[in-house]
Order: sequence, then structure tokens, then C-alpha cells
Amino acid sequence: MDEKKAAILGEIPRLRRYARSLLRDCDAADDLVQDCLERALVRLDNWQTGESPRRWLFTIMHHLFIDQMRKVNRRGEVAMLPLAAAEAVAQPSEQMESIASREIIDALQAISPDRRAALVMVAIEGFSYAEAASILAVPAGTLMSRIARGREELRGLLDDTARRRAIRIVEK
Repeated sequence: MDEKKAAILGEIPRLRRYARSLLRDCDAADDLVQDCLERALVRLDNWQTGESPRRWLFTIMHHLFIDQMRKVNRRGEVAMLPLAAAEAVAQPSEQMESIASREIIDALQAISPDRRAALVMVAIEGFSYAEAASILAVPAGTLMSRIARGREELRGLLDDTARRRAIRIVEK
């Protein structure tokens, strides 16, 4: 039993990264991770020893996220959580990589949650298409379509951002 718990604890950083990419709010993401871990520990017998808990935990977290989004939609609340006050403060960047990274993160947050989840699962978390489709409970073709559309949407958003940065306002 302790081996299972240790393996689950080792996945917490990945779970937090995925939750933050979904919710954009650190506190809400930590709550989602906690809910996921609670559910996993209660249902520890559902996970077979010897397999990585990663896929199992991501499936649990995704289902919790979907349930949370459905509750938000039923209540008519805004689905995207606002930035924390500390995150909203603009600070000049010292490096171009930092600017580019921020633009990519902002563009990723601007696309639909379904496409964002598919992209994060495959491009960032390293799941195969089959694994990601299983975790997200969609057919592989749907997952590939979401990834393709998400990439196209990201390209468009990043092109717009680059154009806006290149435009300079000249005052007399």
C-alpha cells in the first residue's frame, strides 16, 4: 500500500502543472489536485500495482475538471477564473524568451478548454494520442482534431500578438 501512495505522491508536480493549465488560477488548481488525490486514495484498489498511476490520476483529474465546468455552466458563472492580483501586475521583461513564453501561455489560455486539454496532454505531458484519448474519454480521431484545431488557433493568436508587438505608436 505504501508503494502505491509513494507512486501517487510522485505525480503531484505533473498534476499541478496540468491543473494550472486548465484553470489558470493557482488556488483553484491546488483544490483540483487535492480533490483528485482524495478520490484516488479512496479508490486506491482500482489501480493495479506495477503500472504507473499517471494515466489513472490524469483521468480522475480530467473527470473532476469536467464536473466542475458543468457546475459552473449550470450556475451561469464565468468559466475562466480571473488572474490573481499578483499575476495581473505588469512587469517589464528582461529577456525575449520570457516574453515569448508569456505570450504562449496567454495564447494557450485563450483557446477552448477541450483543445487546451488535448494539447497539454500530448505536447506537454507527453501522453500518446491513444493514452490522451482514453484519459479524456474521446475517440482518437476527436483528440487529433482538437489538437490540430488547437495548434491552428494558437498559431493565429501568436501571429496576432507578434504583429501587435511589431506595431509602434509614434507620438509627436
